[in-house]
Amino acid sequence: MREIVLLLISLTGLGILPFIYVVTGFPRIASHPFQPAVAGMGILLAIGSLIMFYLTHRALGRNWSVTLEVRERHKLVTEGVYERVRHPMYTAFWMWALAQALLLPNWVAGFSGMIGFGTLYFFRVGQEERLMLDTFGDQYRAYMARTARLVPWIL
Repeated sequence: MREIVLLLISLTGLGILPFIYVVTGFPRIASHPFQPAVAGMGILLAIGSLIMFYLTHRALGRNWSVTLEVRERHKLVTEGVYERVRHPMYTAFWMWALAQALLLPNWVAGFSGMIGFGTLYFFRVGQEERLMLDTFGDQYRAYMARTARLVPWIL
């Protein structure tokens, strides 16, 4: 149940609230002036996010799941975008949330992705790493030692 609630919070911030804003302009009181240069950065970040998302799915193959679970014959993926980053899909969603904030000239709709996805991330990433440690043990510990969680050489 907790997992479903977190996914719904993320969906609300990254999809539902921005959709409502784009279609209706609500909440108008939170709007601010559109800035083309800022939106241009948002477009580039959104494109980067989609590329990262694609590369993540390509590397994971059958190991991918919406929920936290280890499947039969699950293997630890350490190639492709996983070579330097343990959670590139989360990186892609953080990039998307930031792109949303840059693209939508509305404080509520723009930043709802950061709040919605941030909620999912902060309640889930530790649990996911514990699951990987329980499943892959020392292999995952060694992987953690040589990779960043989200951004190579930084975080």
